[in-house]
Amino acid sequence: MDTSDLLITLQVAGLATLLSLVVGLPIAWVLARYRFRGRAVVEALVTLPLVLPPTVVGYYLLRTLGRGSAFGRFLEDDLHVQLVFTWQGAAIAAAVLSAPLLIRTAQAGFEEVDPELERVAATLGRSRLGVFFAVTLPLAIRGVGAGVALAFARAAGEFGATVMVAGNIPGETRTLPVSVYDAVQAGDIGRANATALVLIAISITCLLLFSFATRLVRR
Repeated sequence: MDTSDLLITLQVAGLATLLSLVVGLPIAWVLARYRFRGRAVVEALVTLPLVLPPTVVGYYLLRTLGRGSAFGRFLEDDLHVQLVFTWQGAAIAAAVLSAPLLIRTAQAGFEEVDPELERVAATLGRSRLGVFFAVTLPLAIRGVGAGVALAFARAAGEFGATVMVAGNIPGETRTLPVSVYDAVQAGDIGRANATALVLIAISITCLLLFSFATRLVRR
């Protein structure tokens, strides 16, 4: 197994999880706290990447981020940011696929928090943002933590969307799932097994860390 594939995988999964957290946490909170017209549509759109084939998601991301779209040309020509065929682009693709897991799990955690506790904190002079970080988030930390663990594991194992957006460039965009595919195609079963075991170890580690963190929170 190439060490660079592991490092790229961790980079992609780490950035994808961060993006999922920044974008997904507010969405999860809004879905847990508010009832509004079109809420079912928003929930359907949030869940959509989970039910679509990853290659379909990757194809539309490629069309959006590449020079074939006005947005892609704006990124490259005006902002001088290239995402296609980069590990950052792979992270965005992985984030789109993993964010629904974080949103749905965090939403369940927020729904378990008694809104009355938030109202009491607000009467004591806390701002809405202060109430969120001081009351809501700590009480929902198990759901949020589970979402983060699932999102990281999902991003680390993403194949279809990332290979569509970032390609398969050794040392630059090739992640462990892509490396497994390459090894199988080349008939190198030993390398495929070793790489797959590393991916399994990453997923198990995420789940164990979440379990350990949950026990600490309970204490």
